[in-house]
Amino acid sequence: MTRLLRLIATILLAASTATAHAQTTPVAALSGQIAQAEKDLRSVDRALDQRVEDDERAPLRSKAVAAQQAARAAAGQLEEQLGLIDARIEGLGPVAAGTTEAPEIRRERSRLAAERGAIDAAMKRGRLVDVEAQQLVDEMERSQAEQLNERLTTRVASPLAPSFWRAVLLSVPRDLRRIDLFLSQGASQIDAQWRGGFPWQAMFGAVLALLFLFPLRVWARTLGQRYLIGSAPGHRVRRSAYAIWRVLIGTVMPLLGAICLVQGFRWAGLLPDRWSSLLDGLVLATCFSALTAALAGAVLMRHQPSWRVAPIADETADRVRPLSWLLAALTFASILIEFFNQSVGASHAANVATQVLEASLHLLLIGAFLLLLGRLRAERAGREDANSLSTSAGLGIITLVAWALVAAALIALLLGYVGLSLFVARLVIWMVILGAALYLLMGGADDMATTVFNRDSRLGLTMIRSIGLRGSVVDQFGVLLSGALRIALVLVALGLLMSPFGGGGGLGSLFGRLGAFAQGIEIAGIAISPGAILRSIVVLAIGLALVRAFMSWLESRYLPATDLDGSGRNSVSLVARYVGIALAIIWSLASLGIGMERIALLLSALSVGIGFGLQAITSNFVSGLILLAERPIKIGDWIRVGLDEGDVKRISVRSTEITLADHSTLIVPNSELITKSVLNKTLSSPLGRIQIQFSVLLGSDVERVREIVLDAFAAEPAILDDPAPVAFVDAILDGRILFNCFAHVSSPRDAYGARSNIFLVLLKQFRDEAIDIGTVPQRLQLAPGEPTPFVPTPADEPAPTAPTTPK
Repeated sequence: MTRLLRLIATILLAASTATAHAQTTPVAALSGQIAQAEKDLRSVDRALDQRVEDDERAPLRSKAVAAQQAARAAAGQLEEQLGLIDARIEGLGPVAAGTTEAPEIRRERSRLAAERGAIDAAMKRGRLVDVEAQQLVDEMERSQAEQLNERLTTRVASPLAPSFWRAVLLSVPRDLRRIDLFLSQGASQIDAQWRGGFPWQAMFGAVLALLFLFPLRVWARTLGQRYLIGSAPGHRVRRSAYAIWRVLIGTVMPLLGAICLVQGFRWAGLLPDRWSSLLDGLVLATCFSALTAALAGAVLMRHQPSWRVAPIADETADRVRPLSWLLAALTFASILIEFFNQSVGASHAANVATQVLEASLHLLLIGAFLLLLGRLRAERAGREDANSLSTSAGLGIITLVAWALVAAALIALLLGYVGLSLFVARLVIWMVILGAALYLLMGGADDMATTVFNRDSRLGLTMIRSIGLRGSVVDQFGVLLSGALRIALVLVALGLLMSPFGGGGGLGSLFGRLGAFAQGIEIAGIAISPGAILRSIVVLAIGLALVRAFMSWLESRYLPATDLDGSGRNSVSLVARYVGIALAIIWSLASLGIGMERIALLLSALSVGIGFGLQAITSNFVSGLILLAERPIKIGDWIRVGLDEGDVKRISVRSTEITLADHSTLIVPNSELITKSVLNKTLSSPLGRIQIQFSVLLGSDVERVREIVLDAFAAEPAILDDPAPVAFVDAILDGRILFNCFAHVSSPRDAYGARSNIFLVLLKQFRDEAIDIGTVPQRLQLAPGEPTPFVPTPADEPAPTAPTTPK
């Protein structure tokens, strides 16, 4: 780990040195960059004076953000140059009173002042452009949220009401005439171009489209599979790479075919300009439906179950696959019909009727999928024991939420909120598609990073041998790289979540919409509103979920790849968990508008109460931090606290759990382990010691007794050879020889059983060889002479006893 940190520090130092030696951009160039940013912002501002559609807003927002970044970068460089100018002016020093400076110094001072004024003016212009750009971006996001809210809250006549169908029937004649005009214009264009010559461009485009759609797609998929089988390292990498390759080929090949077909028609001039939007819709519909079908095929792998990445049963894959084809067909038809209505200029009633039909089909498909999942789960429960089912609670919650969304969308559709119903249906399907893509990409990133950066891989062996890194460092880098890639993929997915529905602002835009639902009230400079509270709760939930995901990754992936023992992993895990929870709480409070200064003021006010009322808890908390830092007691140690001893199973910031010999758990406050004496039998060494003491008669064969003891030690499997067992003659007392014997076992936990086994062997061996063992006999002997007379009192007079005969 230290070498990895040194390597990273060397790279950062080299990068910072290269930056320091880079040439400074001239002020004129930076001023020109700011002027260009101002020009771009003015063009965006003029464009916003009119109504901006969804497809026009994204380029404008990108242009404003680019201008903001350019102005911000220029202002930052100007600020650095301004600091250098101030340092030079300060080096000249102030003009002393009554003295006259040299002409060279006056000219230098005047030049530096003029240069400083120019830099300061340009820097202020850059900051102003930054503020204006942010205001334009916020305005576009508010306008985008308002348009989305308008679409979602617009109510029309319910599809169950006769007025809805009456309006559709009244618009049918005019819509049919528009369709007829649209088709006739296309037919006339085709007829005119066909008479002028053979449209070989269209035919060539059609042939290319067929080639991309069928033979080239199959050939590319087969080629990728053969390459992965023969060259890719690791089964997991091959599976993930093949799944991603299938998605890529299944999406790109139909897309290229559609582009070739459309471009062939355009080059041949077969279709009028009015059909251009419809042709673009054909390309988009082909791309999206191909992506849907390819993702479903890569996840299910119905014909290649051994290459399946997701833990899906074969029966589930077979029964879900037809629904994926229906979903792909439905997405293709929905997009194409929407572009067709726009190209034809269909009436409002026709558009609403089309949306009702699309929403109904989407909800029907989602409901069929959920019913199929429920039926598969019920069939599995019928075949297997209910206790053996491994269905996660998360999947049940997701299914319940999906049913709730379907029910809400259906109710909204029946009430006339067609836009809201269609939005929910499309959002559910887009979340499924995005989730499938994220699952495959995250699995592929994890497999690739942990396989390439592994101590046993070629790259890992090269790094170990050439750089001198430890194998655990290479494994840690692979796990860290996997985590970073997966976090980046999650952030990209969150940014793409609302993109198809006019929400390109990402997660920040989503939270911004949550805050626009209610204004609320302001207390002490803090806005308290239902939207703010909901946003804070959502942020806290997301923060805790991120902490839980990070802790799962840390405990299951990263820490096992380190050289830390169990206690060290527990210490790192506890500190990371509490720090993560604290950051999640601070993030949640910050979303309410409570800054760090207010949080610090609140903590300082609570510190008095904590000091007086929570002394014991604070003492245990600080003691727990000391235990985690100094580690006098670690998880797995065998310790004795008072009269109890056992294994340390868990160390938290408040208490320590010790498992006793009777399988009960002793919970000891951490302050007891810091302020009182604790016997740690495994702190310096994990070995345990056995001590056996006994005595034999003075005339016994001492060498034979010692040999029997050492043989008993050698026959016991738990006794270690190093340190070797020993048997000492401890003393000769009262006609007996006292032996004191020692041996070692691998753990103090094994000492009791091994000691009992050795006693059983020794007792049997000594009995077979007639060796007398035991304690020194006690004799009672009265010395000759007259004893001291004793005259008892009546109260102390004992009861009469039998006379004692001396031995």
